[in-house]
Order: sequence, then structure tokens, then C-alpha cells
Amino acid sequence: MKMKLNKGGFNALPKGWYTFKVVEVDDSKYSKFGKLAIKLQTADGREHVETFTLTKPNGEVNEGAINAFSYFAHTCLNDFQVEDFDTDELVGHFIRAEIVHTKSDKINEKTGKPYINVNLGDKEPALGFEDGDGDESDDDLDDLDDLE
Repeated sequence: MKMKLNKGGFNALPKGWYTFKVVEVDDSKYSKFGKLAIKLQTADGREHVETFTLTKPNGEVNEGAINAFSYFAHTCLNDFQVEDFDTDELVGHFIRAEIVHTKSDKINEKTGKPYINVNLGDKEPALGFEDGDGDESDDDLDDLDDLE
């Protein structure tokens, strides 16, 4: 039977190295929750959102997240001397980063399996997309169900 598949829904990027372009910075949840979401896109249109929670629930500054975001921003801007900037300046810049999958302590009630967090690991500056598609991962895709 031939069926048309839905293109919507969540599809995690497989582990591996990718070149991303910053396409959006969403600070709409910053004032209430201290969250900053950076939408990244590969040359072939696959997306990843990296979220930084810059304040703790009690309102204190989350130093670890500030450090992680600062490194991310310096790397995207390819300028490790800049001290402050408008977050919208990240849009249009590129970053090369490794996608990593980490098993969460939280269990999905429907499946009984742990959630898998998909985040950026190692990062380095990039001037643009390399060799077309931006995907430099291994061809053998990992099966999220097999992570243990």
C-alpha cells in the first residue's frame, strides 16, 4: 500500500557534526522563565533549537547557562573579544557543532522509556555551509530506542 507520509512532527537530528545557520532568536520566554531559544538550520532545511535557561526558578542568574551561552555566542560571532551584544545579531551567523544525544532521568509515561535530550556538544566557528547539505554525520543513523 502506498501512503504519503506527514512531514510535520519532531525529528531529532542524528548524532554527528553539522554546520548550522542561526535563523531565529526567540526571547519571548525570557522575562517569565529566563529562557532563550536559538533556532538553527542546516543547508538542507533540517532544524535544531538550542535552549538556554539563563535564570534559575528562584530568579538567580544561572552561571553555568550564562557561560554556555557566552561560548555559543562568541563562537557564532567568531569573535571571542566581544563583551556585550544584541542577541538578534546572532541571526545569519554560522556555527559548526556536534549533535549529541543524552538519556534523561525523566521517564516518558506513555513509553516507559527515558526521554532523550538532543543538544549541541563541541562547537567551532563556521563561515558558511560546507559542501552543500551541512550534514557531516555518519551515514548510519542511531536508533533513539536503542540508547541505554
